Amino acid sequence: MFHAAPSLVPSPRSLQNQNDPHDQSGDRSAQGPSPRPAARRDAFFDNAKYLAIVLVAVGHSWEPLKGGSRVLQAAYMLVYTFHMPAFIVVSGFFSRSFDASPSRLKRLVTGVAVPYVVFESAYPLFKRFVDHDPQAAITLLDPYYLTWFLCALFIWRLTTPIWKMVRYPLPIALGMAMLASLTPYLGADLALQRVLQFLPYFVLGLCLRPEHFRLVRRRSVRIAAVPVFAFSLAFCWWAVPRMDTGWLYHRSSAQELGLPWWVGPAMQLALFGCSLLLTACFFSWVPGRTMWFTTLGAGTLCGYLLHGFLIKTADYRGWFDHRALHRPLGEIAVTVTIAAAVTLLCTPPVRRVFRFVMEPRMDWAFKRDAAELAREREKHEHAQTQTHTQTQGHGQDGREKLGAQEV
Repeated sequence: MFHAAPSLVPSPRSLQNQNDPHDQSGDRSAQGPSPRPAARRDAFFDNAKYLAIVLVAVGHSWEPLKGGSRVLQAAYMLVYTFHMPAFIVVSGFFSRSFDASPSRLKRLVTGVAVPYVVFESAYPLFKRFVDHDPQAAITLLDPYYLTWFLCALFIWRLTTPIWKMVRYPLPIALGMAMLASLTPYLGADLALQRVLQFLPYFVLGLCLRPEHFRLVRRRSVRIAAVPVFAFSLAFCWWAVPRMDTGWLYHRSSAQELGLPWWVGPAMQLALFGCSLLLTACFFSWVPGRTMWFTTLGAGTLCGYLLHGFLIKTADYRGWFDHRALHRPLGEIAVTVTIAAAVTLLCTPPVRRVFRFVMEPRMDWAFKRDAAELAREREKHEHAQTQTHTQTQGHGQDGREKLGAQEV
């Protein structure tokens, strides 16, 4: 489970320039020249993306280790309550400018759909050859492991114009999530359970404004977040033997978890409230200034999609079964190792190597935008007019000089 980014998929600029934190490529060919300088990236959102992707990778590394440690299980439950909602809220916030224009749709295809197809094919092939599993099949309809988020982001962003149009988007999205939680027949196609159950967080991001993020970053909120997280960790420790962590994955209905149908909507409301509270506390602790890891926020797509191969390799090879890793020092060592690994995967050299997949330039696959062609034609005609005017001017100057010589 993802846990992006995303990146996964347009990079955060300043709060006034609202692009998507996951689409890191941008449609450079479809953007006309602008007299204004490029907007400066906002350090807060880059920091939030990096810290969230580290929590995602750490959570994945804890999953095979947590069985024998109630403390680790509590930490796992706490992290999974807010790390995906936080990432999705940021994704929604930077999707507010999506208007289904040709240039935006092109970025959606190259920045989300293409990586989805590539990695949805790569992960089963990886399992087939590394785990020697001939049954691992490639299917684009049943997202495999991490790729569900790319599928969900593609659907969410396509529906953005609808959510911007309706009067009460968040209650509608929350109602859809509640209905999905009591519908056991959605199946795994396109990860629709996750698409619908995580939808309210994306729609919430669409509804937020810059001042809302500034509100949760006040000093009083940062101080209040300390006891909130402490109480939440204690509650998770209490809930470990009493609550099914399947609720945190948002991929199953109440009936599939062996509970009455009415529990699904109730849990959706409860989890939505808890996740928003912890997400706000998480944002309050995210630095707003430039840090040593700020630039890594632009590479979370690489960190998200590639760290899964590390986790799966360790799982297929049985490395997590080593007894030393199931002790406190071993768990700390795994945590530090995976955090360092995902940090390296977010660095610019790795991004450059995998740019052909994460940020492909596919001008050959798209028709030229009519507006862009009109601008180029107008520019060409203007250049021809200027050349003609200059030629006439030079001719007139020559005739004047010749007349002067004759005199």
